[in-house]
Amino acid sequence: MPPSSLDEYARRLAARRETLASLDRRSARLSYARICAVAAIAVVGWLTLFHTGSARLPAWSLAVPLAAFVGLAVWHDRVIRAGARAAQAASFYERGIARIEDRWHGSGPTGERFLDANHLYAHDLDIFGSASLFQLLSLARTHLGEERLARWLAAPAATATVRLRQEAVAELRDDLDFREALVCAGGPSPDVDTVALSAWAAAPARSESIWLRATAIALAAGILVTGYWWAAGGPEAPLLIVVVLKMLLTRPSRTRVARVVKGVERPLAQLDLLIETLSHIERSTFRTPHLAELRTGMLSHGVVPSHAIRRLKSLAEMLEWRRNAIFAPISAAISWPLHIAAAIESWRREFGDKVLIWLSVIAEYEALSSIAGYACEHPADVFPELIEEGPARFEGHQLGHPIVPAQRMVRNDVALSFPVRLLMVSGSNMSGKSTLLRTVGVNAVLAMAGSPVRAARLAMTPLAVGATLHVNDSLQAGRSRFFSEISRIRGIVDLTEGQPSPIFLLDELFQGTNSHDRAIGAEALLTSLVDRGAIGLTTTHDLSLTAMADRSGGRIVNVHFEDQLRDGELVFDYRMKPGPVTHSNALALMQSVGLPISHT
Repeated sequence: MPPSSLDEYARRLAARRETLASLDRRSARLSYARICAVAAIAVVGWLTLFHTGSARLPAWSLAVPLAAFVGLAVWHDRVIRAGARAAQAASFYERGIARIEDRWHGSGPTGERFLDANHLYAHDLDIFGSASLFQLLSLARTHLGEERLARWLAAPAATATVRLRQEAVAELRDDLDFREALVCAGGPSPDVDTVALSAWAAAPARSESIWLRATAIALAAGILVTGYWWAAGGPEAPLLIVVVLKMLLTRPSRTRVARVVKGVERPLAQLDLLIETLSHIERSTFRTPHLAELRTGMLSHGVVPSHAIRRLKSLAEMLEWRRNAIFAPISAAISWPLHIAAAIESWRREFGDKVLIWLSVIAEYEALSSIAGYACEHPADVFPELIEEGPARFEGHQLGHPIVPAQRMVRNDVALSFPVRLLMVSGSNMSGKSTLLRTVGVNAVLAMAGSPVRAARLAMTPLAVGATLHVNDSLQAGRSRFFSEISRIRGIVDLTEGQPSPIFLLDELFQGTNSHDRAIGAEALLTSLVDRGAIGLTTTHDLSLTAMADRSGGRIVNVHFEDQLRDGELVFDYRMKPGPVTHSNALALMQSVGLPISHT
């Protein structure tokens, strides 16, 4: 029997922590060794340059401690990088264990920047924000990876695309080594702003005049020759003349060089993550068509992406040399930024359009790996069965909410299959009505993103979700809650005019108007949605609406949640039961908080 995800994560976490501790010890020893090398350089330098007598060392002796110092520095840098990757791997497994044990709330990216007040369900179903579905899922290290996952959660994919994602997720779910390497690429560096990098790559490259560059090289050579002449005792006038000529002739390029430097510094600040991520994808082999096609497409331009990005990184590092105090005078003399900026622009002309493809592939792998991580950590969750023919349908057995901790989660069966089009959910306050709607909605979103769902089984047609669980007024926009609600509902009604069919989740319809208009409007709206081919659930405290079921010919079914009063306390079982609710707990709740309410 294979080990559970928790056992495997715990084993790997212990191994990564042990590796990190070993690397920390090695790093400390190398730090002491580098100090000793510096001391040796000082001693040998003194014996070579200043000591007199038989103990004086030959000049070449200084090369020995210098070589030792350089070797130790290179070795130490590699140990530090390995330690950073081990630390990132330990963090990866720590967070994975926290998700398995339902301790993940409040950790990881929230995706709040993807919230849209006009979206038909994102706010209602806690798709983005703190303790959201995005925060549970996302393992992306790049901004484009986060955007790709957010887009999947914000809109349903085509059925063929969903099936391709399911296959890819199933493969990555079992490939823990790949997912670890993807998350640990570049060590614990901040997430890379690939949005800025893609914008820079897509912008047209600026070409620098070859005559200007040739002039700059000639003037640099002139500065070196006249400078040497002056240092040897010659006149200073030739040097001054060449310096002035350089300042005048290269001045027009300064603005363009500054623009190139400004545009490139932010996107190129952290390329290690991209290099390691691309290298890992290049070395991997995949069975499923989607993953294999992504890798093949990335390599189909006759260029190894990681090599190209490594070359760009080298140019970016060379551009930084101009800030080195020792190299700065040389940089100014030979117009170093001009030549490197031209080389960077040449790189962009050659690879700019390909960068967009490479970043898109990385984003796709990150989004798929995020969902695969969820699938690995929740092995009881299943992929939904997508049914392409027939009327809209949603049949979930033992549905649960993935954000609710397992100890508190209560599962229910939900069946919206012909002829049933609508579940009218009545019940007492706090009994679980809204949670049921959220459970259905979140699982529909996961299903249409290509993810496993929190259910023992789910069969459904492709569905587009619309909800009114979190509609509020807006002082800034000058809109009442009622106007916000009917505007949202207008958007849900519009879904019925396209594909896929909508599943609507409506909470206490039209609370902002009087009971007479509310009852008439709610009945007319629900009848219209059902007539248009939509399916859904709606909650209500208005028991007159439950009578719609009797007139619907089986298309509307009443279900309810209830509570029991035990020893003066309300107790909820959160189990959905057939039929309309028969009593209310509103007065009991009022009394429980001390309001002067009495039964009469």
